[in-house]
Amino acid sequence: MWDQRLVRLALLQHLRAVYGIKVKGVRGQCDRRRQETAMEIGGKIFGVPFNALPHSAVPEYGHIPSFLVDACTSLEEHIHTEGLFRKSGSVIRLKALKNKLDHGEGCLSSAPPCDTAGLLKQFFRELPEPIFPADLHEALLKAQQLGTEEKNKATLLLSCLLADHTVHVLRYFFNFLKNVSLRSSENKMDSSNLAVIFAPNLLQTSEGHEKMSANTEKKLRLQAADVYQILSWKRYQLCWVLMVSVPLHHWKALKKGNMKLLVNIREREGKV
Repeated sequence: MWDQRLVRLALLQHLRAVYGIKVKGVRGQCDRRRQETAMEIGGKIFGVPFNALPHSAVPEYGHIPSFLVDACTSLEEHIHTEGLFRKSGSVIRLKALKNKLDHGEGCLSSAPPCDTAGLLKQFFRELPEPIFPADLHEALLKAQQLGTEEKNKATLLLSCLLADHTVHVLRYFFNFLKNVSLRSSENKMDSSNLAVIFAPNLLQTSEGHEKMSANTEKKLRLQAADVYQILSWKRYQLCWVLMVSVPLHHWKALKKGNMKLLVNIREREGKV
C-alpha cells in the first residue's frame, strides 16, 4: 500500500519542478476532520461538512450527499427551464425551504425549480470549507495559463491532491451541469453561463461568508473566467472533464498510475 505522504510529496515536487506550480500550505483531505462537529449539528444540511451529512449511494459515483442527489434529481425534471440557476428564487421561500430541510423535512419535490437551484448554490456557498480547497486555488488558476497539453497534465496532478470523496462529489455535480448545458438551446444556460454563476460558490475566498468588498468581487470575476475553462465541456480541454466522462474505477486507476509513476521517479532520483 502506498505511503500517501510520500506520494503527496512526489506530486508537489513534480508540479514545482516541471510546471513551476507551488502549492502552499496543503492541509490534506479536509473531510477527514471535524468528527466532533458531526455530533453537534443534528439534522442540518447547510453549513455542514460533507462527512456529517446523510449520503446516498450512486452507481458510478460512490456516496454523494443526499441533499445534492435530491436537488439534482428534482432539477433534472425542469432542466429545460429558461434561466435555470441564473434567475433568483424567492428569498422568503428559500428561507422557509432551508429551514424545513435543516429540520429533516422533504420539500424539494414541490419547490419551484428556481428555488431549488438557489438552494443548491447556497449549499456549496455555505460549506465550512470550499469544495475546491483554498490551498489549491492559486495553483489551479496558474495551471490554466500553461499550454494545452501541459495544462491538462498539471490539472490532473492537482486533482490527485483532492480527497477521494471530493472527487466523487465533483464528478457527480459536473455531470449534472453538463446535462444542463446540453439543453442550453432551451434553458439558455451554456457552460460559460454556468461557470460564471458557480465560480463564487465553488472557488470561495476567505471572505466567502462576509460581505464582499469591491476587491473580492473583482477576484471572483477573474476566477470565473478560469472556471469557465474547467467547466468547458465542449472544448474537452481539461482533466476535470476526465473526472466527469470516465467511470470512477478508470479514474482511480489513472490516479493510482500517476502516483506510482511519480513515486518511481522520485525513488530513482533518490529523493523519496
